[in-house]
Amino acid sequence: MPLTPCTPAPRARLRTFGRLKRPGRLRTPGRLKVTALLASAVSVCLLAASAPATPLGVGDSLFPYLGNPGYDVASYHLSFTYPGTNSEPLQAVTTIGAWTTAPLDRVNLDFAHGTVDSVEVDGEPAAFTSVGEDLVVTPEDPLPEGSWTRITVRHTSDPTPARNRDGGWVRTADGLAMANQADVAHLVFPCNDHPSDKAMFTIRVTVPDGYTAVANGLPTGVQRAARMTTWTYRTQHPMATELAQVSIGRSSVLHRTGPHDLPVRDVVPTEDSRTLEPWLKKTPGQIAWMEGKVGRYPFETYGLLMADADTGFELETQTLSLFERGLFTESAHPRWYVESIMVHELSHQWFGDSVSPRTWSDLWLNEGHAIWYEALYAEEKAKRSMEARMKGAYKASDGWRAAGGPPAAPKAPDPGNKISIFRPNVYEGAALVLYALRQEIGRPAFEQVERAWVDRHQDATATTEDFVRLASEISGRDLGGFLGAWLYGEKTPPMPGHPDWR
Repeated sequence: MPLTPCTPAPRARLRTFGRLKRPGRLRTPGRLKVTALLASAVSVCLLAASAPATPLGVGDSLFPYLGNPGYDVASYHLSFTYPGTNSEPLQAVTTIGAWTTAPLDRVNLDFAHGTVDSVEVDGEPAAFTSVGEDLVVTPEDPLPEGSWTRITVRHTSDPTPARNRDGGWVRTADGLAMANQADVAHLVFPCNDHPSDKAMFTIRVTVPDGYTAVANGLPTGVQRAARMTTWTYRTQHPMATELAQVSIGRSSVLHRTGPHDLPVRDVVPTEDSRTLEPWLKKTPGQIAWMEGKVGRYPFETYGLLMADADTGFELETQTLSLFERGLFTESAHPRWYVESIMVHELSHQWFGDSVSPRTWSDLWLNEGHAIWYEALYAEEKAKRSMEARMKGAYKASDGWRAAGGPPAAPKAPDPGNKISIFRPNVYEGAALVLYALRQEIGRPAFEQVERAWVDRHQDATATTEDFVRLASEISGRDLGGFLGAWLYGEKTPPMPGHPDWR
């Protein structure tokens, strides 16, 4: 029998990679859930159990097979056992707690780079098969709509690179870290791998003596036995799968205090602690600076994870941003530039992590704001002109739109290179939209929009339409036409206040 009528699949929201950090290199990388996709999302029909298993998706226009309909994840419990080398699979157990939003004979999970040993649904063994990048689970009894279910998958998690895929586990000089943006958390653990389905996380990591494990959120316990140590961390706010972070290495955890007694902890290679300290001690002041712009820091902790790896990007994993160690120890860039990159990833904790995009086409809301506060910090702290930067972006904007699409309607990723959605049109091109908005409505109204945005949508997802609606409300006039041209137009509109810009 059909599992649900052919209606739009539930949910959809989204978020980003880091930013365009070095010249010529792309820096990509309250349980409030959405019950329906955007009107443009494709309909998804759940198949009868007698039909062949098939990969599903929530209808994201850029990643059509990402995520799965029929359920809403509330919690993940992840358990990893590290074998002492980053070239062999980790033993893992993933337990997912979810509410069904439709009657289900099958449950599709995203999972594509490990071996599944067994699956249980509500404590009972369940049949499973892999198709495409989905793990399709068939419970012994169908799951009625509106029911709570608990799915436990015992599997391996392979840290070696997947064929033709970037991301997931990142192998460092002494262990592992994660970079799951945009669509590769399911190379690490089974999940509903779409940012529209945020959930609470508990992460347990067992490592041999001599290694330290750190994950998102705050530590809840440490256990030592038989030359192994298990660290447990838990988030206090919902998180998208692409923002999950686990660090395993011969690391030191450095502690300091931020505004309002916020715990700040940094994870660094032990031998680099003294070298990196001058950079790390800047974080509390940067948090205070951001709070002065948009309001209180939205999470329970923050810190930097300095990975001894060449990734080509920094990444705003929730409460523990991933950075290349070499950006701080080997960089030829001026200090103000490196500091502005630190603020870029920090600002994502508000824009992208706390307020997450509902679809990947809303990515500009993450990256445009991160570029904005990066540039504003550089202007205020190093006298690097925001206007000059935006004028340069304006000159290049038409080219960016032609190559990558308008900021809020980006072109699909290039074949075999899914992170290619992180193009200049959603970075500097999107920041240019914010500059145009400030020019149009004035600085006081613009700053009110920014504060209201992160306050109203904290711990939730939001869309481009939500942003246009809020800006219209606060400015006291309909900005649909103005922002529509800037966000969706093939050509860059005239810049308010700068008729001479070409």
